[in-house]
Amino acid sequence: MPYSHLNDYPADVRERASRIRLACFDVDGTLTDGRLYFDGQGNELKAFHVHDGQGLSLLRKVGITVAFVTARGGDIAKRRGEDLGIEEVHTSVRDKLACVRDIAARVGVEMEQVAFVGDDLADLRVMLQAGFAVAPADAHRWVAERVHWRTGARAGHGAVREFCDLLLAAQGHAERLLAEITRVEGERVEGGQ
Repeated sequence: MPYSHLNDYPADVRERASRIRLACFDVDGTLTDGRLYFDGQGNELKAFHVHDGQGLSLLRKVGITVAFVTARGGDIAKRRGEDLGIEEVHTSVRDKLACVRDIAARVGVEMEQVAFVGDDLADLRVMLQAGFAVAPADAHRWVAERVHWRTGARAGHGAVREFCDLLLAAQGHAERLLAEITRVEGERVEGGQ
């Protein structure tokens, strides 16, 4: 059974999603709900959604490079990246566009093959240069009205997973991944080895 929701997306969104080889993400307000928590000692706390983590892992599994690019410092984004096996975690970034261009050059992709998912003004310059600019449903209006696509889910509540699922489906990976996940031991996956 083909991924039934792919045709719910506009043709230009499906086309942009089909060519992405590098997926970059802001952290606060994209991978998290944007709220910052501090404990009594001043340590920063953030919550990440496990569905988003699964989506990021699936992107990596099919060969899409994943990067975190955040203006905030600290170790939380680095720790989340380590948990997911993401090597491209960049914190305290002043110029996100320069950072993303550097990553793209190192992995050998053009900016039209880059997606950037962000939510606020610090993300806008890079989003305007990316081949696929995406914002969570609750992104700031000035950003939301300038992207190629907005998720139905809010930041930190599955927006990144929604984006990942779109990429996987648009690139023809969704059915194979579902077949692998649901395969009973000893069964052969159609088209598999």
